[in-house]
Amino acid sequence: MTANGGSPRLVYLIAAILVCLSTFPFAWMLLSSIKTLGELYTVPPAWIPKVPTLANYWNVLTVSNIPRYFLNSVVISAGSTAIALALAIFAAYGFARFRFAGKPFFEAFVLIGQLLPTAAIIVPLYMVLSGLGLINTWLGLILVYLILTLPLSVWMLIGYFSTIPLELEESAIVDGCSRLGVLMRITLPLSLPGVVAVVIYSFVTTWNEFIFALCLANDSRSKTLPIGLSEFSTEFNTDWGAVMAASVIMTLPICILFFAMQKLFIGGLMSGATKG
Repeated sequence: MTANGGSPRLVYLIAAILVCLSTFPFAWMLLSSIKTLGELYTVPPAWIPKVPTLANYWNVLTVSNIPRYFLNSVVISAGSTAIALALAIFAAYGFARFRFAGKPFFEAFVLIGQLLPTAAIIVPLYMVLSGLGLINTWLGLILVYLILTLPLSVWMLIGYFSTIPLELEESAIVDGCSRLGVLMRITLPLSLPGVVAVVIYSFVTTWNEFIFALCLANDSRSKTLPIGLSEFSTEFNTDWGAVMAASVIMTLPICILFFAMQKLFIGGLMSGATKG
């Protein structure tokens, strides 16, 4: 029996069921990506391919424009995440540590960009970017994605910065440390879980975004992976093998990011516990 009177076997069973449900789509995608076209349309569907093949990956990487779209997605997502993180750090620190007139109003005002529906802002954004000559460019999508990720990133960091004891910063200032030094040497290390959460949130949001990329990126120079997947579908046919292979390639960076940031997240929690 567990401490709360429950059965460990029941807990493990529920956990195993949840894991199976969560991993099933990824397992099916991975197995489908190494099947031949005939096996993909087999009824009933076959779980394990009889003749595994990497032809789908070869076609995706050599025949299609997926490598170019992958590069576009990496540059746009990384650039947008970096800019959003830099702006969110300074904005959130200002909200968390300084008092000024209208502070509650401005904190609420930050979220307005997050609350506006896509249909309400996509036409004005297209007109602005068109006037600036930023349609079909990396910079155009990076600036647009800031609208999606920056508001919530600021709010997430405000919560983390507010939990840092003010006495730590005051002691550093008394010792001669500047405000910028306090932020970089004390506040950010102790808020590492929040920084990691913002990075993951911003990157995943921009990596998977579809609507803005569809409307603002119309050629191979700026198309992202979610848009590129649609090129495997025509009016009369869909190359599901290529779609699954491209989906696996698209999923890999997100998996790598989560596994890499997992250690940083745990390290940040331990750092905050021991240094506080």
